[in-house]
Amino acid sequence: MRFYLDHAATTSLLPAARDAWLAAAEVIGNASSTHGAGQDARRVLEESRERAAAMLGCDSIEVVFTSGGTESINTALRGLWASRVAGADGIVLPDAEHHATTDTVAALEAEGAVVHRVPVDARAMIDLGEFAAALPGAGVATALVANNECGTINDSAALAREAALAGVPLHLDAVAAWGHAPLSYRTLRGAAPEGAGLVALSVAGHKIGAPVGTGALVVDRSARMAPLLRGGAQQRGLRAGTQDVAGAAALAVALEATEAERRSESQRTAQLRDRLIAGILREVPGAQLLGDPVDRLPGNVHMLFPGAVGESLLFLLDMAGIAASTGSACQAGVAEPSHVVMAMGHDEEDARSALRFTLGRTSTDADVDAVLGVIADVYARARHRAVPGSGRAQPDASGR
Repeated sequence: MRFYLDHAATTSLLPAARDAWLAAAEVIGNASSTHGAGQDARRVLEESRERAAAMLGCDSIEVVFTSGGTESINTALRGLWASRVAGADGIVLPDAEHHATTDTVAALEAEGAVVHRVPVDARAMIDLGEFAAALPGAGVATALVANNECGTINDSAALAREAALAGVPLHLDAVAAWGHAPLSYRTLRGAAPEGAGLVALSVAGHKIGAPVGTGALVVDRSARMAPLLRGGAQQRGLRAGTQDVAGAAALAVALEATEAERRSESQRTAQLRDRLIAGILREVPGAQLLGDPVDRLPGNVHMLFPGAVGESLLFLLDMAGIAASTGSACQAGVAEPSHVVMAMGHDEEDARSALRFTLGRTSTDADVDAVLGVIADVYARARHRAVPGSGRAQPDASGR
């Protein structure tokens, strides 16, 4: 039997989203065509855009459908930076952002952007004072609504206010937060001046029960943003190409479903989360909870297991039928130490010893019981003597 505790990586497809996708996929026609079939597809697309906008708290014209969080983030950051005010070459970047953000900003830095890095505290909370101090003269700022690794929820409203006061356009990455924390684009934007404050917000479909390959970027009417993809005038010219009608329909349904059950599901998963945290700390006294103990996503359990390599922990858990994550990036098959854990003040060894369990809609007490039943043994077996110079664990003669 398998126990899935990696819902932050991707979660199960909602039956309602699947049904909406299949129904929309039966509609033949390109939504940009002027004939009747094309207009039938257009009708489904625009109805889905309106439904998505109602959930996201914005106008339907401000919803740009994308292929997911990474494209949304790239579109926002590259588009805002390319359209920045002359001379405003800075990008405000907190230290613990997702790689979709940090890698995009690194590419822009190579193209001439000046990166203003903002520290986070020991909980991975963005330092509001440092964030505000970095804004003057910047062309764009970005921040996570909630940290994708440790689950810490930032004060997005305060970040948006500071950006508005400084006259800087802000992008918020809500990929990890949507469906778990109360969010409204319109509320967060407030009375910000045109083109400043919160002007873009990213979400991803596969995190909330829509198919992989769906997502959205809210782009304010007042935002100046160059398109990432060219070749057509679709979606205000911000994302060229034939639009995915079926994906839009499925995403709209998933947004509605997650918002409808958000309060009850958040309460339920938070109870499972707290039970899992308490159980791990009981079974492995040396383990440490990472992230804010209170202001965190309801399904996030991010733990530090001193002296154990995360890859070993993952392997042993997988052998026991349990799916989890190190929470660190894995590029070209080579696991990296978590930059988030290091941004919180830990060293590289600790950054290789973190493990993330994330709960979701299908999680039950059985998933928690499965982890707690093996975690002490898994930790004991993973605490191997490191191979000199490699930073990796070496099993002993018993296979442990």
